Amino acid sequence: MSNDVHGFSRRGLMFVLSSPSGAGKTTLTRRLMNSDPRAALSVSATTRPPRPGEVDGKDYHFLDETAFERMAQDGAFLEWALVFGNRYGTPRAAVEDRLTKGSDVVFDVDWQGARALEAAAPDDVVRVFILPPSVEELERRLMIRGDPADVIARRMDRAVAEISHWPEYDYVLVNDDVDRCFTDLITIFAAERLRRERQIGVGELAALMCRRDA
Repeated sequence: MSNDVHGFSRRGLMFVLSSPSGAGKTTLTRRLMNSDPRAALSVSATTRPPRPGEVDGKDYHFLDETAFERMAQDGAFLEWALVFGNRYGTPRAAVEDRLTKGSDVVFDVDWQGARALEAAAPDDVVRVFILPPSVEELERRLMIRGDPADVIARRMDRAVAEISHWPEYDYVLVNDDVDRCFTDLITIFAAERLRRERQIGVGELAALMCRRDA
């Protein structure tokens, strides 16, 4: 169990980030990981083949269909989904081990993954949705990537569907300025770490004080 700044033990949290493609979630996630050594990015399992440069165990846990199905049937995933013909899942054991040791786990998932994680571990999950400043700006960002027009159109359609689920989240940030948005993000992270139910050591200290007063 890791300690907070006061030396108290605490339970880790599951920090879930979602956004439509182009809203800046990947940039914010990378900055968060680089700024905080106590946070670890969740490594998903997938049945899709590795892309050039991807490392098994670092980028994904690459599994064949049989192994993935076995884990799913055994309840070894906190959540899993079929996306564009490939299956993706969050291994339960690795996440639980980190939480128990007081480490925080960051998830870069869509609204379906966020909903499934909330259902699986409601006391540990904190959900943040990242919005672009406007639909026009979102489309401009996607166009900068140089994707074909039909790809951009599909992503815009999917973005609208994704954005419609923003009310399901605990926090919503508008990424019109990445530095300001990141400051808000780490403020949320810090506040959630200080929630009473996560500060195990503080609870033990308070209970001891109450017994002494009695």
